[in-house]
Amino acid sequence: MAAIAAREERIELRATKEEKRLLVAAAAEERLDVTSFIMRRVLPAARQIAGKAERMVLSERDSERVLQLLENPPKPTRALLEAVRRRRARK
Repeated sequence: MAAIAAREERIELRATKEEKRLLVAAAAEERLDVTSFIMRRVLPAARQIAGKAERMVLSERDSERVLQLLENPPKPTRALLEAVRRRRARK
């Protein structure tokens, strides 16, 4: 496994006594400290959720439409040309 970066950032987590007891017991069962236990369990879910938010799945019809637009882009609209003009004026 690649070298693990040092954990220097802090996250506060509030829990009930029972929730904390359960986390401590579960971490001990896996011979981990509570931080490592939580990070091992939560990071894969966080990666999955973040990755899902970054991807877009298109239908076959939509995929074909995107490819058509890339190959034959429409002419710029008046609004787009005006936005470009304003952007250039700010520089």
